Amino acid sequence: MKMKKYYASSIPEAMKLVRAELGEDAVILNSKVVITKKFFGILKKKSFEVVAGIDSMEPKDLAPKPAEVPVIQPKKENVSLQEITHAVQAKIHQGQPQQDVSLLEDTGIPDELRKEIADLKSLMQSMHKKTTQAQYPDELFPFIEYLRQQELSEELITEIGDELFMHFREASEINFSQCKLITKNLLRKRLEDFPIGGISYERKYINVLGPTGVGKTTTIAKMAARAVLEKKKKIGFITTDTYRIAAIEQLKTYAGLLQAPVEIAYNATDFEQAVQRLAHLDLVFIDTAGRNYKEVKYVNDLQRLIKFDDQAESFLVLAMTTKEKDMANIIEQFKQLPIEKFIFTKLDETNSIGTMINLMIKYNKGLAYYTNGQEVPEDIEEANLEAVLNLFFQGEEK
Repeated sequence: MKMKKYYASSIPEAMKLVRAELGEDAVILNSKVVITKKFFGILKKKSFEVVAGIDSMEPKDLAPKPAEVPVIQPKKENVSLQEITHAVQAKIHQGQPQQDVSLLEDTGIPDELRKEIADLKSLMQSMHKKTTQAQYPDELFPFIEYLRQQELSEELITEIGDELFMHFREASEINFSQCKLITKNLLRKRLEDFPIGGISYERKYINVLGPTGVGKTTTIAKMAARAVLEKKKKIGFITTDTYRIAAIEQLKTYAGLLQAPVEIAYNATDFEQAVQRLAHLDLVFIDTAGRNYKEVKYVNDLQRLIKFDDQAESFLVLAMTTKEKDMANIIEQFKQLPIEKFIFTKLDETNSIGTMINLMIKYNKGLAYYTNGQEVPEDIEEANLEAVLNLFFQGEEK
């Protein structure tokens, strides 16, 4: 057996070093905390020493290169199942994730063959999952599966799994509560530097952005109602959503209940005039048009219409019922704008909130609010870190 010591600032970092050099078959033989003293013992630095080993290992530089994956050209109508099977199996042996196989997007493939491809992708996903599970003891499987059900990213699941593995490596018993506590501590460290909380009340203009169908107008009404009822602020509204008459009427209804003025801006000139007419108010909520923001031109139009300066704070509204990949595409389109925090809606329509945490970490954005129903102003919660962590485990099995 070949053995080697690794030093890192945390156990997950050490595990990454082990995997990178020794591979997935490496065995952790020992681990301990190392305290290094500097400057005559006045300063101390904490690190982790991990001893790992593997039965046999080829030097990286001499290791044979993986076989080339056969390339299947798109739009090819005479693709054989044998070709596709070979390609998928080759990707499995190379350890490539199942999303790399894009054959399902080929419109030239017959429906029957398309179904066979889907079955192969499902098989590959299952094999990849079993490979991941083999890294951890059986006692951790239920908790790892819970993290997956919450749709936490595989990267975070691996980091949490490594931390749990090192913690329970010599333990005789592992229970859900212990795993939950360690996971909350790890996620807390990952999220604690992000801005979390609602409107600051330090800036006058509240830009609320997002695609169509996420519930922006209702969310604005909830935020505005709280500003009036809890903070006693004088508020007003500007809507640039001139594409939907129903949206304007809906906002006017909410404004009437709050005794707040509403201005409609069809262009940049209208917007400037609206700002001047509402200058005497404490807060102005700006409802933007719900468009297909996968197209960058709509984001550019928005940037030309309203202001993103030091007098405004901007929130991006996303619905938890939307696929994470689609939400990521929307965020990418908005990255040129100074979005400070997310608002996630429709939490009452989903059983998992891992996507919320994934996107905050991936894009280094904070969280302002999350909504869980249509009632105004009741069904909205101002975010705080502990509440989000508790929310992640609200569906745990007792």
